[in-house]
Amino acid sequence: MTAIPEPAKLLVIDDNKVNRIVLSRSLEQQGHVVETAENGEEGLKKIRTQSFDLVLLDIEMPIMDGFQVLEACLNDVDLRQIPIIMTSAMEELDAVVKCVELGAEDYLTKPVNPILLRARINASLEKKRLRDEHRKLFRTFATKEVAEELLRTGFSLGGKNVTASVLFADIRAFTTIAESQEPSETIDLLNGYFSLMFDAINNNGGSVNQMVGDGLMAVFGAPLFIEEHRELAVRAALEMLDQLKVFNIQQAAQNKTQIHIGIGIASGNMIAGYTGTQSRAIYTCNGDTVNLASRIESHTKVALRPLLIDHNTRMGLSDSYHLEDLGPALFKGKQHPVNIFSVSR
Repeated sequence: MTAIPEPAKLLVIDDNKVNRIVLSRSLEQQGHVVETAENGEEGLKKIRTQSFDLVLLDIEMPIMDGFQVLEACLNDVDLRQIPIIMTSAMEELDAVVKCVELGAEDYLTKPVNPILLRARINASLEKKRLRDEHRKLFRTFATKEVAEELLRTGFSLGGKNVTASVLFADIRAFTTIAESQEPSETIDLLNGYFSLMFDAINNNGGSVNQMVGDGLMAVFGAPLFIEEHRELAVRAALEMLDQLKVFNIQQAAQNKTQIHIGIGIASGNMIAGYTGTQSRAIYTCNGDTVNLASRIESHTKVALRPLLIDHNTRMGLSDSYHLEDLGPALFKGKQHPVNIFSVSR
């Protein structure tokens, strides 16, 4: 038994008033919510400012034709996921081919057959539903940026050179904490803690791409480059420490375990991409900068400071931060000392 599709929000873009009315009524009779635009420019503005499940787009229009609207949507990361069905009296093969090349979901010739229209609409909406489910699934196991890149470019092992900032965070004395309570309590502790830390990182444009036990690694500036990646990483770290204070107050009020963390940040060149095998891989960053960030995080135990950064990160900060120069530190695997700074409010 075929499932009845749920109502969708559709946009009809056509310069012919009669065509707009006929298409709109036919779609509304199918239970959909329909908006209209009388030219490509108006239609593109609505696509960019509202949320639509599908667009029916005429080709021959004044001001901005259907090809131009379709190309604009294809070049916009946020719009290319919207299915677009072209509607035109043009029956030339070249026009159909051009529509497909520009990313059109389907092509219908005028006058549009109501039965064929219903079938094409339902098929396109079902494809969109499946793509949305895939996107949601990807985002469960990857960051939004990584998921979108994966859907856009496909999967392949390897990486590319990027300039970014890496943040490592770790709970202090976690083994002792885990030994002193039930596993269920530890899971609840980690879930509450990670939820707050993820919010702080995501709010500042970062992506958590690794979690190992009680530790996490986040990157700022990859896969999408951000000019101010160093300052965003430090802002996120300070917000993490602020969130942790609130978390500990709540823990104390419930007579539960309070925790302390160390955060290390390093900035510079690294390789970002997928590592693993064709059957199992993760998106991550590798290189000397990543290793340095991990070493700096461990150094917080020695320096007795919760947030430490390297010189490269410090060079990307404004004067609004309270910095303490802790001098050079020689880390395992490094031939030369690295100047370390403590950051606080």
